[in-house]
Amino acid sequence: MAALGEMYARVSAQEDVLFWWVGEESNWENVICAFEGDKMVAKGQLQIFNVVPPGRLPGSKHKIFVNLKTLPGREQDTGLLDSVYSLLLERAHELKGTLSREYGTVLCTGNYAAEENCNTYFAQHLGYLPHSRLYTLHRDLNEPIPAVELAAGLESAWVQLDSPEQREAYLELEAEIWPDVPLGLERLLEYQEHPLWTSAVVLDEGKVAGSLMVWQEDKNGIIEDVFVREPWRRRGIAKALLVRALAYLKEHGLEQAQLIAMTTNESALSLYASVGFQTGRQEIRLYTELD
Repeated sequence: MAALGEMYARVSAQEDVLFWWVGEESNWENVICAFEGDKMVAKGQLQIFNVVPPGRLPGSKHKIFVNLKTLPGREQDTGLLDSVYSLLLERAHELKGTLSREYGTVLCTGNYAAEENCNTYFAQHLGYLPHSRLYTLHRDLNEPIPAVELAAGLESAWVQLDSPEQREAYLELEAEIWPDVPLGLERLLEYQEHPLWTSAVVLDEGKVAGSLMVWQEDKNGIIEDVFVREPWRRRGIAKALLVRALAYLKEHGLEQAQLIAMTTNESALSLYASVGFQTGRQEIRLYTELD
């Protein structure tokens, strides 16, 4: 762990590098490290990201993500990277075997745009294809938060999703919005382990019209899974949810809020800008079919 801590400190000292921490011991079988003597020089890690439940669209794909990093100065050491990646690929196939064969599986990676060597390795050396681009948006919680009123007949509430039935109902709604990239129970439970985790909903006669999740990660507030269902769109619900989440984070002493949005989703970017979010760094996601 000392070698890992040293590598983490050196890699994370670079401002625009996306480096995963190893997490709990139960996840260590998904971590591959390379050493030179006592020094860790590279680390790779896998995580099942999206699990497609039964009954979804035929073309839906499970997603496994890979994160692969070297010490600063070794980013173009293809031999080192290949030695770790080959083991990661073997483990990715093992993880694929635990997923439903009803759907295919893709292996994805996400790295900041500034990580040119890393993106070149996956795209040009390994042949990964473009998947998507995302912005990290930031909001200073010391700045005034606008007041937003819900339309008549709508009400907002906090929901903890602390029973299996509530979680199942939420995941059904979430898959309605994003059928190709459903969250899945494992990631929902992972989110719920974060400090200050809660979900905000807007209800219309007891029916969920919109929702989001919010929690604390390090010193930042995180907002995730913002959605409004089709019959209730263009009624100010998403903005009201965002304002409530920002106020919640501020009330708990946090000074920054973050969320992620597709760079091509102009309506979402406009919405986030309307409540004070500013565009930050860009993440490039790539993928390959896991045959």
